[in-house]
Amino acid sequence: MDALSVRRLAAARLALAASCALVLGSMLVPSRADGSQLIDRDTQSVRLQVSADNVAQITYRVGGRARRVLAWGAVNALRPTSGRRQVAFRLDYSGGWRRSRTNESQRFRDRCRPYDGPALSWLVAACKGPDGSYWALQRWQRMLPNYGVRASATRAAWELRLSRWTGPLPLLQVWRDWVFYGSGSYEHLFGRFTYRGQPVYGFRATPTGSPLDGWGRNLYLDTFDSAYGRGWRRENSFLTHRTGGNFCYGFFPRGSRPPGTGKRYRITVIGPGVTPDVTWEQPALGAYDPGNSAHVAHERRMREVEDELSGAGRLCRRR
Repeated sequence: MDALSVRRLAAARLALAASCALVLGSMLVPSRADGSQLIDRDTQSVRLQVSADNVAQITYRVGGRARRVLAWGAVNALRPTSGRRQVAFRLDYSGGWRRSRTNESQRFRDRCRPYDGPALSWLVAACKGPDGSYWALQRWQRMLPNYGVRASATRAAWELRLSRWTGPLPLLQVWRDWVFYGSGSYEHLFGRFTYRGQPVYGFRATPTGSPLDGWGRNLYLDTFDSAYGRGWRRENSFLTHRTGGNFCYGFFPRGSRPPGTGKRYRITVIGPGVTPDVTWEQPALGAYDPGNSAHVAHERRMREVEDELSGAGRLCRRR
């Protein structure tokens, strides 16, 4: 390769890295997130029941007070369709008074059978409904601030989220390689989020990447034992791309924050519609060694994979 080609390749890599840092590295304040539906925060003594007519009753305590919530009217998810609404539960926090003008909790009969579905992350309770559909409650910290910043009590809240589905779970696929920025190399994650073979994405979002409809999905990336400190810390949160459901992220330094490179990485994403939240977790690759033939071959293959995922889109393309 001649000197001009080397300079052009370096410039292309620098432009890609800067694009990833700009598009995916902004601080986000997650807002609306339909999908596995938010029931409450910082709950205790959680119990899930389902009636013969597929109404769920969630009982729990918050701040020492008992609460009962009824949920019904949704299952699975629709494929992204502009101008339509994604499926969502109807919720009644009055124990049935708003739904039927009666205290349904007093006469509620649980008909849910033991759970025999796929393994779920963040699981609190799950069962198999009378019609064979699965119900689950998951609890995790969605709103943690990015870049390992210490969370306020509000941002550190554990969200209790309800889902109902039949068939396969949403599929989160993630690959690992490196990206080159300036004179350095940094760990890099990319992948796609699909449901029943269809990409998951939204049509409207804020400039910083928070979905403004019931279709968009943020991926919440955590890093373990990093420069931010010991244990799991939030690295960033970012959108899947329209229309392929793909994404990419590089562990660059951002402003005064050091690279969030850790020993392990974890991504959690809210399922589309009312499907469960899913998680991916893998160890870090470590530093790139240009003299290591396995590293060089892996990087070459991963670029091909990422370009295939990106399709005609410009975001995340490596060539």
